[in-house]
Amino acid sequence: MELKVGDKAPNFHLQGDDSKSHSLHSQKDQYTVLYFYPKDLTPGCTTESCEFSGLFDDFQKEGARIFGISKDDLPSHNRFKSKYGLQFTLLSDPDLSTHKAYGAYGEKTLYGKTSLGVLRTTYLLDADKKIIKIWKKVRVKDHAQTVFDTVRKLNSTEPAPKKTKK
Repeated sequence: MELKVGDKAPNFHLQGDDSKSHSLHSQKDQYTVLYFYPKDLTPGCTTESCEFSGLFDDFQKEGARIFGISKDDLPSHNRFKSKYGLQFTLLSDPDLSTHKAYGAYGEKTLYGKTSLGVLRTTYLLDADKKIIKIWKKVRVKDHAQTVFDTVRKLNSTEPAPKKTKK
């Protein structure tokens, strides 16, 4: 089943580069940005991650938390984060279960060759963990700015995100 805007985002339990276990449902009263990327320390993933990191303080001011998710292990995440001074948490999904739950793993074509792999995808979730926006087949240049502009626009048309009582 393909996720779409308005759906409740699947929960996950993943280890972060901060040595903590993170779950989606533990994120409270804020927007959550989940960006799935193929591999630490590669050119496109570095550009995308550095752009998100450069806007980290702005995302925080708008009430948004950022998580980068790849299949890389924690030592790789730690090298990546250290080398580029990334300011947000990188999560490790070695069995790709979270990637698959979000549709961020599947068939892709590169230079006419079809293979299975990570599909660069970003999700923006509200405080109730409902999907507000999905970006598929992301082009990394200025993508973080596009996501930030979406969060800022949401905040200008709505009150700051608060978890609703059910």
